[in-house]
Amino acid sequence: MIHCGRLTTALIAAFAALPLMVRAADAAQCGTGPGGFEAWKSAFADEAKAKGIGGAGISALMETHYNYPTIAADRGLKSFRLSLPAFMAKRGASIIASRGRRMKQAHAELFDSIEQRYGVPAGPLIAIWGMESGFGTQHGNQQSLSAIATLAYDCRRPDFFTDQLYAALKLVDDGRLSAETRGSMHGEIGQTQFLPKTVLEYGVGDLDTAEGALASTANYLKAHGWQRGAGYQPGEPNFAAIQAWNAATVYEQTIAIVGKEIDGGDD
Repeated sequence: MIHCGRLTTALIAAFAALPLMVRAADAAQCGTGPGGFEAWKSAFADEAKAKGIGGAGISALMETHYNYPTIAADRGLKSFRLSLPAFMAKRGASIIASRGRRMKQAHAELFDSIEQRYGVPAGPLIAIWGMESGFGTQHGNQQSLSAIATLAYDCRRPDFFTDQLYAALKLVDDGRLSAETRGSMHGEIGQTQFLPKTVLEYGVGDLDTAEGALASTANYLKAHGWQRGAGYQPGEPNFAAIQAWNAATVYEQTIAIVGKEIDGGDD
């Protein structure tokens, strides 16, 4: 037998849980194809409003589309499974090193000022610059916000890209990103290909310029433990900061090798 007091308590608890149940039912649910993307956008927009995203961010979100090339690229990251020599050949490491030495000379004053401020020498910065965007010549041609929204919706890595999407919408609200901003397949932007959350945390200046992109990259590496004057090859102190930049072993090793060739080689 249920006493009245217990019944009242149980009813109060049940009614109190209803808003949570409704919110859970209405929450943006991940998907594996384009069919649910529009409904997901509407649900995500409600969540974004509740988290303080403004009208500009919401409007930009509603302009996004399901990006098929992004999904294809996300499912086809095969080059990271190559051997180190094969990966370096595929990415043109020797060309990046050769051109990078010339870039170091041409922009000596810029690299000196960055090293003075952040402690990061030119070599690894130029290696990253060359690897990520061909020294600023290849930013990508995907709508960055659509790419990130697609990956936040997709069930493969929704948590990671949900954080990126919130950051992107914050950048829209701040006037630093728009629905038309172009980037790479996963939504990376700028000359060293920052994701939106990284822009918010480490961006210095305009990432579409060499000055802003390289300073931002140095700032990122410093924040991830870069020690002024220490080595950055595998097994040396600063290699861990390079590992924070990209999780693929062959990519990390290529940055270290190419960076050393730039810092220590002559063309």
